[in-house]
This record gives sequence, C-alpha cells and structure tokens, in this order.
Amino acid sequence: MRRRTMTPSAAHVAMVSEHASPLAVLGGEDAGGQNVHVAQLATAIARRGVKVVVHTRRDDPALPPSVPLAPGVVVDHIDAGPPAAIGKDHLVPYMDEFAARLAARWSSRLPALVHAHFWMSGRAALAAAHPLGIPVAQTFHALGVVKRRHQGARDTSPAERQGTERSILAAADRVIATCSNEVFELKRLGADLSRVAVVPCGVDLDRFRPTGPAEPRRPGWRRLVVVSRLVERKGVGNVIAALRGVPGTELVVAGGPAAAELDRDPEANRLRRLAAAYGVADRVELRGRMDNAAIPALMRSADAVVCVPWYEPFGMVAVEAMACGVPVVASAVGGQIDTVVDGVTGVHVPARAPDRVAAALRELLDDPARLGALGAAGAARARERYGWDRVAACTLEAYPRAHAVDARVTAGGEPAPAPIAGRGGPR
Repeated sequence: MRRRTMTPSAAHVAMVSEHASPLAVLGGEDAGGQNVHVAQLATAIARRGVKVVVHTRRDDPALPPSVPLAPGVVVDHIDAGPPAAIGKDHLVPYMDEFAARLAARWSSRLPALVHAHFWMSGRAALAAAHPLGIPVAQTFHALGVVKRRHQGARDTSPAERQGTERSILAAADRVIATCSNEVFELKRLGADLSRVAVVPCGVDLDRFRPTGPAEPRRPGWRRLVVVSRLVERKGVGNVIAALRGVPGTELVVAGGPAAAELDRDPEANRLRRLAAAYGVADRVELRGRMDNAAIPALMRSADAVVCVPWYEPFGMVAVEAMACGVPVVASAVGGQIDTVVDGVTGVHVPARAPDRVAAALRELLDDPARLGALGAAGAARARERYGWDRVAACTLEAYPRAHAVDARVTAGGEPAPAPIAGRGGPR
C-alpha cells in the first residue's frame, strides 16, 4: 500500500470515536472515560500545533454538522444509522455507512494520520483510511477478550468483536496501549510488539489538584468516595459490603443517571437493597450523575477514594484522585496496577474481595499520617506522569513516524518525551 506524506503545516489528525463523543454529558450508559480521553487528548494535541478533527456518530438530529471543541479542535458529526441514542453494542450494522462517510470526508481533505478509539472505530477507520494511503493508529480502550473473561454470558458485545480486534491488530500501523497489562493481552492476541507503544490516559491537572474547595461533610464522620458508572463490574457493591466493617464512615457514590432518575435505575436499586441488607443504608449516599467540575471538591472531601472494579482497562478515577492528593484503595487490575503504587500512593486489594477492602480501609483510616503521605505522593506522581500535555506529546511521538505528524516540528522545535513505556520505538 502506497503511503502519502504531508507537511506538518498542512497536516491534521483525524480521531475517530464512533460512540463516545467528546461533547457527551458524562455518566450515561456509554459516556465515561473514553469521552474524556478523546476530548482531552485532542485538545492537548492541538495545543502543540496540530489541528484535530474528531469524527463521531450523530446521535441527535439537532446536532450541527460540526462543533468547535477547543482552539484547533472540531467535532464532526457523521450520519450513520438513525440520529438517535443507540447503545454501542448495537452500532455494528451502521459501521459500513460510517466508514463510507469517513472515506468521503478524507478524500476531500486528507489527514496526516487517523487515530481510532475503540474497536468499531478501528474497523471503520481502517476501511476508510488504508485505501487512501492514510496510516492508522489504534487505541482499544477495552478488549473484548477481557470483557468476556470477566462477564461471561452477561457480556453483550457483538459476536464479531474479538475477531475484528484481531484483524485490527494485524492491520493497524501502530497500536497505542494505555497500560502494561494491556500489552500482555495484546501479545496473547498475536500483536507484533514492535508496533505497540504504551501511553497512559491523562488527567486535567488544573481541575484535579490538591488545593481548592472541598465539600463539607458529616461532622465527626470519615468519608469514602466512589466515582463510577453504575454497572455491577465497577465493584460499587463490593464497597458497600466492605462498609459494614468500617464503622463511623460514610460512603458517597457519584455516577449513574441523574439523581431524579435513580429510583428507575436497576443497578441503583440493587445497590440500595444491598446497603439495607448489610445495615449501612444510613451511611450510603447515591448522588447520581454529577457535573465533572464538581468532582474534585467531592474527592478532596474524602479520606480515601475507592476504585475496586472487577476489571478496568485503565481507570482514570484513580489518577484523578491522586491528582487531588487523596489516597486510593484500588483493585490490582488493568491500568490501576501501573497508576496506583501499592504502599506509596495508595493500597492494592484483590478484586471482588469486600473483606480485604474493609481491612485496608480500617488500617488507612486509623493512620492519618499515612493517609497524608500517600496523598502527597499521589499528587506528585500525577503531576510527573499523567498531565495531558505530556500524554499528548508522547502520543504524537508514538504515531507512525514515517508520516507527517512530528511533535518535534509542531512543538516549535522542542523534543517530545519518548512514550512512557513501550516495545519497539516509533517506525
């Protein structure tokens, strides 16, 4: 396949995020970490002088064709299937149309590179880009084989997901994993590790920081915070079960549908029944969806933030809590193995182990000096490794180097840091 080369001054990066619009309101069924990642990465790349167009599926007929997101970043709405909210697991029938419309866009304005986010985006991006000679970088955000391993028959992913992910691994010019655990999974799927780089997700260090307002809390009580979508695999029920062994402590759970809709949410009702069964209903508050701008103050009000999903591709909440200077109790899964340093910025516990969570929390909450030391170390680690400007520079460096997007040029001559981890440098 013949590759086309463009000068950096003419180049732009096309990001494809078929279901996770960077404009979405967080907290919905399919609105979470990927939406934040795409929005923040695109914005940070644009700050380095590279224009970005984010292509996402139109899910509302009222949406304009394009919407400015930030200086140098535009969100382009692609018509593919009904212009309505459709769960991501039901979008596969519209991906051929999505790919065809991408190809039409790119034929008239050729991007230097396409960066696809999630497996369906990768399928559409490769179908549209490679016939035009455009290189494709792929970030999976989650892998079907891992989801099936942990959810079994409850996994609602389309049947073709795992096979398509293997095809993307074989065809993509670069695969950008977000943690070392993902590299092991990619290797098992047959990835050529010379084409894999590891660049983590990032955190908004201006918003998530140790200084700033903190929510008031119940006098005389200790506070734990969970920020999560309300799905069973996120382990919120395990935290509620652990709370019975952590007296004098309240739990605030932010996430899920809006507060007014919690009564109609099956998972919220399951969690409430669980809290009642364990005798902690008076110490558990389900807040529902919160504005992202309010989350730092909630985190800063906590003695600890608890992130104990059964599996987690990366786990941005843990990094956000660290950036706020709050210790993290995290299940040792996925990206949390990399981000939370056990005994330094937080404590690792096994997934699906409420008794271990309770023991870790009791030990931490009874030692304020240790809480302070863990929080300070977490804030330092977040500033050093997970700011979006550094993540953007590392992403640009990880893109296929034979083509137009070169961070050394776009950053005005300042060399970009090498990818944070990886095997086989950029080609």
